Amino acid sequence: MTEETKYSWGTGRRYNSYADWFSRLLGKRVQKVSINAGFTCPNRDGTLGYGGCTYCNNEAFIPAYCTPDRSVNDQIQQGIEFHRRRYRRADSYLAYFQAYTNTYAEAEKLMTLYDQALNHPAVAGIVIGTRPDCVSGELLDLLAVMARDYFVMIEYGIESVSDETLRRINRGHDFATAVKAVEVTVARGLKTGAHLIFGLPGESRAQIIQSAEVISAMPLSSLKIRQLQLVRGTRMAEEYRNNPAGFDLYTLEEYLDLVIAFCERLNPLMMIDRISGEAPPRLLDDPRNWNIRSNEIMRLFEKRMEELGTWQGRLYENR
Repeated sequence: MTEETKYSWGTGRRYNSYADWFSRLLGKRVQKVSINAGFTCPNRDGTLGYGGCTYCNNEAFIPAYCTPDRSVNDQIQQGIEFHRRRYRRADSYLAYFQAYTNTYAEAEKLMTLYDQALNHPAVAGIVIGTRPDCVSGELLDLLAVMARDYFVMIEYGIESVSDETLRRINRGHDFATAVKAVEVTVARGLKTGAHLIFGLPGESRAQIIQSAEVISAMPLSSLKIRQLQLVRGTRMAEEYRNNPAGFDLYTLEEYLDLVIAFCERLNPLMMIDRISGEAPPRLLDDPRNWNIRSNEIMRLFEKRMEELGTWQGRLYENR
């Protein structure tokens, strides 16, 4: 990417901002409202295994207002009230089906839940978090029809491009499964996002940076990145206690430079939704204490990019 073509997303930022894209798309600021619809996961209920991924404890990232004993509408309303206190500029909301695997049920039941969310007058669309091995062609076809009238995005937990890492964290699928899921979703005209975790045990800094080339080759609309956080009660936290030498727990400064090195090689057309996760301190079993909110980390990310004179896609090569 040359100097002449940088910032091609037209906002002046040094990265392609997901939030800016939504503002342009809908003409107003949009905020996600999380929903816990009571799903489980095939990696927990015995279909693929038990115990889930070694890093996973959904309590670490699900807001307190998200409880499956409340209806979808009630959770949306609670979330709106929460975000109006925290993000006063939000004008419209996306219903984010976040907890566990939100396509892990019969298509008819799923569409009923999604319809309930879209029926809320403040909701402009839905975002569905799921696994690459848990989406049927039938459901994707129904969502493609829904997307003619509403904003619909599927977000897949890819986590890593390394099959060795995916086995180590007990993910239950390989990277080829993620590639196929993204391709069949995009083929139906659906917007598609992905999640990655930086700092998983066994992955070097160089491997993470090199993975930008692999991710860039996928037809993704957006990308979420978060740092590995050691959460109480997870097998990964126990693994760290038994063998801390097997982990690279980056400092905040190291992590920012790692994300920037990755983003320099990332397709500039891919929107960046976030670059960090934020778990409640009471749930962490992590020797680091960044003591900083995700929005501040994003601000530091932009500042550091400016200091380095770089931007998303600076080293990207379209192969």
